[in-house]
Amino acid sequence: MGALGGSLVLALVTAACASEGPGQDSRTTGVPTPVSSSEPPSTVEPARTGRTAASERVRFRPEQVVLPGGETAVVVPARTVAGELRVPDDIRRVGWWDGSAYAGDPFGATVIAGHVDAPRQGLGHFERLLHIRPGATITLRGEGHRAAYRVVTVEAVFKDALSASSPAFDQRVGHRLVLLTCTGTFDPATRSYDQNLVVTATPLGAAH
Repeated sequence: MGALGGSLVLALVTAACASEGPGQDSRTTGVPTPVSSSEPPSTVEPARTGRTAASERVRFRPEQVVLPGGETAVVVPARTVAGELRVPDDIRRVGWWDGSAYAGDPFGATVIAGHVDAPRQGLGHFERLLHIRPGATITLRGEGHRAAYRVVTVEAVFKDALSASSPAFDQRVGHRLVLLTCTGTFDPATRSYDQNLVVTATPLGAAH
């Protein structure tokens, strides 16, 4: 069967912690009266075009993932249904858990899962994760932006151990990218693998 046996069992992790600056005061404020002067008015300089501050954070929904070697796959939103993350049936695509962080967020994991293979479709895009090593670079693209990540850990865990309490889904820590697929031994009876491969990567600078 495909990665995650068609679904990844997990409970929803609530991690909505938006922070915005103080709103603009809606009260009317007094405008100082100009001081009269016998001096001729000075020449007014033309207004300058505003620019986005360099410190303004870029965050976006992943639409494409680029693995080492330049191989790309379309990323689509993946919802949880009855506590299960639904991965795209098309093994050429992967799913971004819509309850996880956006690329470029300051906190939380951006979780993307995909099939390793599937009957009649062959090997999935995330089969390439079986060969990835720490130090490799993974890039997310979307909405005209991009964010690069460096792989720090590659770990196989039994599916029973992959739950909402797993660090892979923690939305309270520093931002990172988590990629998931299947690995281990294939069980013909259940048509699924007994383990998940968890690839964790940290940002290489800010998204832009």
